[in-house]
Formats: sequence, structure tokens, C-alpha cells
Amino acid sequence: MLSPHSPAAPASVGIVAPQFLDFSEPLELASGKQLGPYTLAVETYGTLNAERSNAVLVCHALNASHHVAGVYADQPASVGWWDNMVGPGKPLDTNRFFVIGINNLGSCFGSTGPASVDPATGKPLGAQFPVLTVEDWVHAQARVADRLGIERFAAVMGGSLGGMQALSWAITYPERLAHCVVIASTPRLSAQNIAFNEVARRAIITDPDFHGGDYYAHQTVPRRGLAVARMVGHITYLSGDSMAEKFGRTQRAPQEGGGYRYGFDIEFEVESYLRYQGEKFSGYFDANTYLLLTRALDYFDPAKAHNGDLTRALAAVKAKFLLASFTTDWRFPPENSREIVRALLANHVPVTYAEIDAPHGHDAFLLEDARYHAVVRAYYERIANELAL
Repeated sequence: MLSPHSPAAPASVGIVAPQFLDFSEPLELASGKQLGPYTLAVETYGTLNAERSNAVLVCHALNASHHVAGVYADQPASVGWWDNMVGPGKPLDTNRFFVIGINNLGSCFGSTGPASVDPATGKPLGAQFPVLTVEDWVHAQARVADRLGIERFAAVMGGSLGGMQALSWAITYPERLAHCVVIASTPRLSAQNIAFNEVARRAIITDPDFHGGDYYAHQTVPRRGLAVARMVGHITYLSGDSMAEKFGRTQRAPQEGGGYRYGFDIEFEVESYLRYQGEKFSGYFDANTYLLLTRALDYFDPAKAHNGDLTRALAAVKAKFLLASFTTDWRFPPENSREIVRALLANHVPVTYAEIDAPHGHDAFLLEDARYHAVVRAYYERIANELAL
């Protein structure tokens, strides 16, 4: 028999539409520069309760946006990037929670970014757009919460780069969130991760069509560099096992008898897949945005201000935590999450940790793994019980 709070069969939030919030007061950035006025693209799902206590902020990863769930009326294929997680009866249940997605500054999906027009010149900001940090995004998100009248989030949640933002929220605004949900993330990038990001950035910057970041004025797009950057990044999101299972050494169009073609065009299916992903990405993503977001990843290191001591960096947090990692995620391996768990426990912070045995690599946080979703569902059930939702 279902309890009064048992979720109905999972469903989509349905047709959604973004809002565009304008902010006139400049945002002080970690670099010492200011950004403003600016616009943030926002989507919300569910209903904010009278106490304004059931709001959950979902922070997006590198190439995602404010479009977390649902579809756009004029784009039936435009399913939100975490639609399997957010919706009526889903792990983050919009029958109970009011969910907010915000497109970060510097992105290319509606918020102010490098492609935005500078009112002073009438031209795209391009290379003049300032370098941003995770902390800058968090401060901008806090202004959205202020605009919506939300003093304290029931939870702030994110995966990968989104998880870094959630962790930063717990450090920067400890009084403004009750729970912090960090999925497949890390307290800092490894040297190897920074190296992958640099290879991707150099592919873009050395593309002849890049023009020092002002390619808009030249009416060009550094598609080749952006495609290679995406190919490099995509490799790191998958596990060796998942690539082997999906592609193996299958040839796309072998010579008669299965022989090689002995050339440098596409020989293997995995090459075809990567080229397709790269070319598709270069058709909708902005190259300057890619540079900005990967550099924000590189800079994130809350322990840096504490001589590398993560325990001290987390000493002031007041939120309870859920962390989840995936065994085959070699980009942000489980040890990264365990480091955060140890630092939290050293500060006597309540923390739940799940290490999911999943074959999909880093991308597992976006997929509908039953065990993973059960952990998240149970955690939000606990939050709902605390709030008597």
C-alpha cells in the first residue's frame, strides 16, 4: 500500500520556458574585475511553498545549462539534461520541491557571455569578457535566490562542475543551504585534468578562425578547434570498459575480407563517433565559453586559501552532505569524493556517501542507474521528511 508521500509514476515536468533576469548592479569578480549589468537565464519547476523552504538549486556542468528538465514547446527533442533526475515522482520530486536551474555567466545559452553585445560598443564582448571562477557563479546564483525571496535552500545539488558549485555554496554561504549534494565531483582538479583542459584550449586558440577570441567580428567560428576540444573532453567522460563495449575495434567500412584501408580517414567506429560528437558540439557551443568554463574548473581549489588543508576549508560548513561517486570515473575518481568525506567527518559534519559500481565512467552521473537514483531519492525523502513536505 502506498504511503501518503509515495511518489506517483515518474513523469516529465512537461513544457517549460526560461526566464531572463536582469541585474544592474555589477558583480565583483575574484579576478578584481567587475561584470555588469548582466542577464541570467533561469528555469523553475514545481511550486515554491508558502514558507519558501522547499527550494533546490541544481547547478550545471560544463556544457549544460539552466534547462534541467522538461521540453520546450517549439522543440520537442529539447529534453532537459537531467530530466531523468528531476520531475514529478523522480528522485528530485517536483511534486514536493521547487527546483531552480541557472545558466552560469559566461555560458552561451541565454546568460551574459562572450557572445553578448557590449552596450558601449554595440559589438560582442568576445575576448574582453572577464575570466570567471566557480565562486563568481555562486555569488551570481545567490542574487537569483535573493530575487526569488529564497533565504535558504533545502539543498544545492550538482554533478561534476556543478558539484564544485554545490561545495562552494556550502563554504561561501553556509547559512543559506540545509543540504549539499555533490555528485561525481572533486575538491580540485588533478594535474592530469588540467592538462586535458589545456590541450582542448590550445586546439581552440590555435585554430586560424579563432582570431584572438574576437571571431564574431570576423564572422567565423573556430569549428575545427572546438570539435577537437570536444573530442578530447568526451574521451575523458567515458570509461575504457564502456568504450570497449560500445565500439571495440570495429571497423566502419573495412576492405573486402576485413582488411584495413591504410589511410588517415575514418577507419574505426570510435573515430566516427568522436568526429560526430565534435562536429555537433562545434555547431551549437561557443568557443570562448569553452575556454572560460575549463579555466574555472582549473582554478577551483577551496583548500588553496588554507595552505592546502581541505578540513580547514570546510570548517565553517553547516549543511548536511550527500556525496556519490562512480567506480569507473577516472576523470573524478572516487578517491576525490572520499577526500571530501574525510574532511567533512573531521569537522563532525553529517555526511552520506555512496560509491556506485557503474560501467559508464564520468558520464554515469547523467544516466539512469537504478542504484544511484535510489540513493538520491532516499536522500531527498529524508529532506522532505525534515521539512514535512
